[in-house]
Amino acid sequence: MSEERYLTFALGKGRLANKTMELLEKIGITCEEMKDKDSRRLIFVNEELKLKFFLSKGPDVPTYVEYGAADIGVVGKDTILEENRRVYEVLDLGYGKCQMCVCGPKSAKELLQHHEMIRVASKYPNIAKDYFYNKKHQTVDIIKLNGSVELGPIVKLADVIVDIVETGSTLKENGLEVLEEICPLSARMIVNQVSMQMEPERIKKLIADLKSHL
Repeated sequence: MSEERYLTFALGKGRLANKTMELLEKIGITCEEMKDKDSRRLIFVNEELKLKFFLSKGPDVPTYVEYGAADIGVVGKDTILEENRRVYEVLDLGYGKCQMCVCGPKSAKELLQHHEMIRVASKYPNIAKDYFYNKKHQTVDIIKLNGSVELGPIVKLADVIVDIVETGSTLKENGLEVLEEICPLSARMIVNQVSMQMEPERIKKLIADLKSHL
């Protein structure tokens, strides 16, 4: 029977996971095991509701969901776009709001307007490629960086960067600014395609319950 099958959640570690658990508590879904900060467990279980939870790095969440290791995932829209996995995106949870932007020194604005060949540094090469190639039709050289992307234009590695902007204070401190907005971002719920067919009632009820508390 479907009631006996566990539904497994993969949550991106950190603020997103904390906010998600707060939201789930509002609809009566709790996991006391997760509140134990000293726990070394990797998988947390709510036996009564037949739910399992595990935490992972954000970029891995869509992978776990696509391959069915998790039925449901919560992760930032940036990760969904960058990883481009075969999953259903079912709900905008509305928190973790920010923007994906093209940023750089003011002088770089002209390079963007004239569609010149430029170098773009980003932690999100797929998002950058899609934006410049498919939306702006501008040929660019994309350089993948894993951290402190703001350094790119400062040390002349790149003309501009593609990165997440929340407040813009880090950009200002480094003499950079938002030059173009690519898309709004926030936490999203994703579902495995097979799970949606196998457990439609449970998953649709979960989505409806969450929607009513957003």
